[in-house]
Amino acid sequence: MVVCHITFFIITLLSWLMKQEGSAGDVLEDDPVGRLKVYVYELPPKYNKNILAKDSRCLKHMFATEIFIHRFLLSSAVRTLNPEEADWFYTPVYTTCDLTPWGHPLTTKSPRMMRSVIQYISKRWPYWNRTEGADHFFVTPHDFGACFYFQEAKAIERGVLPVLRRATLVQTFGQKHHVCLKEGSITIPPYTPPHKMRTHFVPPETPRSIFVYFRGLFYDTSNDPEGGYYARGARASVWENFKNNPMFDISTDHPPTYYEDMQRSVFCLCPLGWAPWSPRLVEAVVFGCIPVIIADDIVLPFADAIPWEEIGVFVAEDDVTKLDTILTSIPMEEILRKQRLLANPSMKQAMLFPQPAEPRDAFHQILNGLARKLPHGKGVFLKPGQKVLNWTEGDPADLKPW
Repeated sequence: MVVCHITFFIITLLSWLMKQEGSAGDVLEDDPVGRLKVYVYELPPKYNKNILAKDSRCLKHMFATEIFIHRFLLSSAVRTLNPEEADWFYTPVYTTCDLTPWGHPLTTKSPRMMRSVIQYISKRWPYWNRTEGADHFFVTPHDFGACFYFQEAKAIERGVLPVLRRATLVQTFGQKHHVCLKEGSITIPPYTPPHKMRTHFVPPETPRSIFVYFRGLFYDTSNDPEGGYYARGARASVWENFKNNPMFDISTDHPPTYYEDMQRSVFCLCPLGWAPWSPRLVEAVVFGCIPVIIADDIVLPFADAIPWEEIGVFVAEDDVTKLDTILTSIPMEEILRKQRLLANPSMKQAMLFPQPAEPRDAFHQILNGLARKLPHGKGVFLKPGQKVLNWTEGDPADLKPW
């Protein structure tokens, strides 16, 4: 343990002496204003405002991006009130805001709500019909995006809601070669409250005396009573192998010093849960804790702008038993380099949805992602009378009226 403490002291000292901002890349600095125009559909309040008025919890949970993106776009410089000059069309529907008493989205209602709102805009405006959604984007922050289910097997069985197959999906879920990640989707960070996080910043010279940190579930006995299915067994393996390891500060407890503890840690575990993503990734980046990403084939937020391979550590789910060896084998020079990159304000800013919006934040990164898709290709606009989507396709329960 003495050797460990000496190592932590050296890392802290060198971090302080070598304090300089790493480069996050020029892409994070892009300004989307002037590069695209977005038309925001005016919808009946039953699709957004009324749902939020019924349950204010929607403003605080990790799916809240759909609400704050709507608010941001209403006052954004990229918004146009003339749909004829729009590059993109946005439909502000809050499909995750109809919550159970336990705070989980009612996934049985979400697909029906989405179908209903698309029927509404297709009857009221001509723009959906001319492309069947190919120049429209939707925010779908469910566990498995527009597959609208929290358990992977059922999500795979459902697939992406058929009426969204031509649209661009802005979603937290991202995994390579997965039916719930449609080609061309924009993967974004989950919502974490920026104002709350910023009130917990500690002085930058605070020693990082915790080697590995994690707080959260290792088992989900209520939804996975037999064990092994939740997190594909990766979290259970972390607990079973390292619960008694003094280098690992891991627990199900969520202390009031959680944010401060992350800033005192060198590595923060970011394992998959029911889905591969979680708010821990955002928290780790914002608090300068090197994220240890345990989620095979994950597609990370704004991967075309953020150098994840340089700031994080990727551990295969099958290699969780070797976590201690993997992390202690990383050279100190590499740890310091990752910490310098994480110290870059642009890196942190890109993971947050502050209100009001700020330059280079996650709102602007989404717009940058949409701007990089322009101009639209020839296949976007359909010929007169041409139909591609099949409105009778999908789960029979989804076809019922909302």
